[in-house]
Amino acid sequence: MRRFIFFVLLMIFASLLISCTKGEPTISYGFLKLVLYQGDDEVLEYFSFFILPDDEDGIENLDEIYLYHDREQLRWRIKSDEWLRYTQDGNDWIGTRSIAMPEGSLPRGVYRAVLVNKGGESTQRNFTYDGNVRYPFPEIEIRGGVYTVHSQWPVNRLVCYDVSGNYSTTVILSSLTGNVSELRLPPSVRTVALWAEDEANFCSAFTDVVRINN
Repeated sequence: MRRFIFFVLLMIFASLLISCTKGEPTISYGFLKLVLYQGDDEVLEYFSFFILPDDEDGIENLDEIYLYHDREQLRWRIKSDEWLRYTQDGNDWIGTRSIAMPEGSLPRGVYRAVLVNKGGESTQRNFTYDGNVRYPFPEIEIRGGVYTVHSQWPVNRLVCYDVSGNYSTTVILSSLTGNVSELRLPPSVRTVALWAEDEANFCSAFTDVVRINN
């Protein structure tokens, strides 16, 4: 009888251990987006990489993300104190805008993301980026209160900053040239950058800022 009771208690204890075991995290969705930046001598390529994670104990229990390009034997590591976090439509996204190569272009093809929580459990999911840059890098100039945009990209926006360089607002351009006053920018805006986007190809370009009172 005692052996039977001991066996029952042992089974209950084992089931409690299993029920308390932390489950592995999951990657519900994610994306890679190519972003071109204006460098001193050449256009620089970066990936904006974000995932929609899920963990039983919340995002605070997540520890790090690894992004691999196995064919080229490349690896990037993003720690929880380094990644960016934003909320959209009630969903919390985590990731980075800083995936880059020391030199040259980022390889296309299959990337493998690995998400690890603080308990050491992990999950992985593949992402593919085969997009190409279809348009020349855009330019913007402002002279005498008139802006002129040289861009073949489908969508063009002005990203506006105040005197301290803090973000102010974003304006979608319906025309590639016109008077700055017609854009009705907030009075605090001092500089703007052009953000051109090819949404269908998950690609965008971001210029240096220019002053609006040139």
